[in-house]
Amino acid sequence: MLDSTIAAIATAPGEAGIGIVRMSGDKAIGILSGIFKPKRGNKVEELESKTVTYGHIIEDTGRIIDEALVIIMRKPFSYTTEDVVEVHCHGGIVPVRRIMELVLSKGALLAEPGEFTKRAFINGRIDLAQAEAVIDIITSKTETGLNAAVNQLEGQLSKEVGRIMSELVSMIAHIEASIDFPEHDIEELTLERLHTAALEVESSIESLVESFEEGKIVRDGLGTAIVGRPNVGKSSLLNVLLRENRAIVTDVPGTTRDIIEEYLNIAGILIRLVDTAGIRETDDIVEKIGVERTKAAINEADLVIVVLDSANSLQPEDRSILEMVSNKKVMIAANKIDLGVQLDIGELRQRFGEDAIVEMSVKKGIGTDTLESKIKELVLHGQLSIHNNRMVTNIRHKDLLVKAYESINRAAESLEQGVPVDLVSVDIRECWSKLGLITGDTIEEDIMKEIFSKFCIGK
Repeated sequence: MLDSTIAAIATAPGEAGIGIVRMSGDKAIGILSGIFKPKRGNKVEELESKTVTYGHIIEDTGRIIDEALVIIMRKPFSYTTEDVVEVHCHGGIVPVRRIMELVLSKGALLAEPGEFTKRAFINGRIDLAQAEAVIDIITSKTETGLNAAVNQLEGQLSKEVGRIMSELVSMIAHIEASIDFPEHDIEELTLERLHTAALEVESSIESLVESFEEGKIVRDGLGTAIVGRPNVGKSSLLNVLLRENRAIVTDVPGTTRDIIEEYLNIAGILIRLVDTAGIRETDDIVEKIGVERTKAAINEADLVIVVLDSANSLQPEDRSILEMVSNKKVMIAANKIDLGVQLDIGELRQRFGEDAIVEMSVKKGIGTDTLESKIKELVLHGQLSIHNNRMVTNIRHKDLLVKAYESINRAAESLEQGVPVDLVSVDIRECWSKLGLITGDTIEEDIMKEIFSKFCIGK
């Protein structure tokens, strides 16, 4: 329905200084002329593109709805490449809604979620990867996440994917030539070139796949679960890291029965802190559910902070927890050192390494800065490099890259084994097709609809 004119409220619901109603389509300027009267009497159709005009929104009866600033962006130089109109009015619920009702009454259709960006994609202004970056910009919670999304919107990932796709097209052309002109006896040369090219493509795709672990953390945050048996100070640690009393702290074991999730910004990286229920054997049904959720949180976490009671030796429950996190990235918060140290710190250092142990007293404010520094060190100087402009942050992109890698890997192995090139071309084309789903070159309507359904209305 690209021939229709769509409209939506482009600002969040509620009271604010400004509210924006946006339209896109051939009738957008005509609809505006029926509801907007410029202060200086100019005709709406004569207003210059990309200039701001002051006036009033009026009903057919002549009654003024609100003062407004209007911006017209004429095609093709607009977000959607269609005529786009924005009405900036006062940000109350009533005036914005009333203007939206007027726009719809004049023939505009209510936009679907993400339809403005979808039109920008369909009309060729941006590719699909860039379109998906728009929602990442809107939902970014840190400067680092924003920078990664902006890089994708600027086409950094698309350029790399496009370069690889061009290599694949060249490979397919070599295959076609060897099939169409067998009399020139170029198959042996073609096999050698194809094998070298396939290995290079395989390496490029592998690099993109490997960047996802970093990209996921940049986009969604470092999932960090705080675990331990009851009453070791997990909730107190959460409150200290957040600098607020977010979790209830008591001396009663089992106070925390559900997952509490909050966010912390350390050096531009989002840390998703999850305070979990204490892990122990219990007959309490509600507490049992909390313990099961704690185990699930451990499985999903990128980092697990195990809180131990330094005033006591390792208990069976502590050892069970340490065994549970043995395959995760772990930091040990040896808490309550102000009460004396009975915990065998040496055993923990031998098992997890010196850098993984932080001796602390949450109650006395000892060691929390050290814990934050170690998390920061993990992010900035460990395996995480946040300066990759071609970082993959989207799980959809990662899955497609993995499938593309599998296809080109099969092609490379087949070429090495001397399989006829016409059979190898099937895997090469499959690789090209999977990469095209990232940029939208080979996208199908149902997949596109699902992607844009995740957008907010008005974008």
